[in-house]
Amino acid sequence: MKCSEFLQELTNYLDEALDERTKTELEEHLAWCHNCYVVCDTTKKTIEIYRDSQLYELPDDLRTRLRTAIISKCQARKKAGPREV
Repeated sequence: MKCSEFLQELTNYLDEALDERTKTELEEHLAWCHNCYVVCDTTKKTIEIYRDSQLYELPDDLRTRLRTAIISKCQARKKAGPREV
């Protein structure tokens, strides 16, 4: 299994919505591919944190500063043009 194939099935794997054969192939891939293991583990932990989290209301001044910073960053990227990967 290639990493790209693993990533295509990651959501199904985390949702436990795979047939036994595909699940086994994914787990074999995870056993030797450190990068996919890290992606899978991080995604799983992020979902767990998100599920357990409570809504936190940001103070108005922080919300305004955060919004301004995000808009500024997006405008700077837009001016810089597309980046090559």
